[in-house]
Amino acid sequence: MKHFEGHTAVETLTRKQKLFEIIFGTQTKAGQYFDIALILTILCSELILILTSVQSVAVQYGDSLLALEWVFTVLFTIEYGLRLYCSPKPWAYARSFYGVIDLIAILPSYLAFLFPSSNYLLIIRLIRVMRIFRILKLAQFLKDSNILLRSLLMAQRKILVFFSTLAILVTVLGSLLFIIEGPEHGFTSIPLSIYWAIVTITTVGYGDIVPQTELGKALASLTMLLGYSIIAVPTGIITAELSQEMRTQRSLIRCTNCSASGHETDAHYCRKCGTKLPEQL
Repeated sequence: MKHFEGHTAVETLTRKQKLFEIIFGTQTKAGQYFDIALILTILCSELILILTSVQSVAVQYGDSLLALEWVFTVLFTIEYGLRLYCSPKPWAYARSFYGVIDLIAILPSYLAFLFPSSNYLLIIRLIRVMRIFRILKLAQFLKDSNILLRSLLMAQRKILVFFSTLAILVTVLGSLLFIIEGPEHGFTSIPLSIYWAIVTITTVGYGDIVPQTELGKALASLTMLLGYSIIAVPTGIITAELSQEMRTQRSLIRCTNCSASGHETDAHYCRKCGTKLPEQL
């Protein structure tokens, strides 16, 4: 009996390992085929979701599209369950970036029973296509995306200060225009006036609400000029941090022969002595 139980446990472990290699791995052909099939399935489900938003298509093929959507949802639910089953650390996977996205990718279909419009949140499934980077082993793309991410994280405090200042500015400008124009010219509340200030300062200019008085137009002109100068600030902050991060990355690439640094991140040979550079992770 104990021998039988031990044999069953070994079979279960082997089954989990095989499933893990197929579902999570990209080194084997089976793993690559699985990921490619998964991505194609995701794209098909997104195409169906997009088609359901077209009124003429929904009227004619609505039932068929809904049935197909549920087929995809069941498949993704089974896939998520298998990922939890074969993962060595299921809770760690569930809390990871892809684990959360995989769960969110199936929840809207079930939530649609309570909130019908939530079904369109299934568009988040497109994020799962990012697995294509793992399949094609585009390490350089991942490295570049990490540099950009670190730059954004380094700039987050400066950007927070910028947006806080901007929030105060649009509140002041909106309040001033509310006082100048008033409800008789369409500025019926301070929140609506703040909305006008945001639309103007970002140079969007919907034109759904515009100042009518001379003083209001003067303030609008000042807001427009401020918009052109303000819009470049976050770009400059992120660019500066990105440049700093790239300089840091270059300094880490050091030649083992002459100790020269400052190489490009995609360089294979030393720019001074021509020695092959160490592999970058």
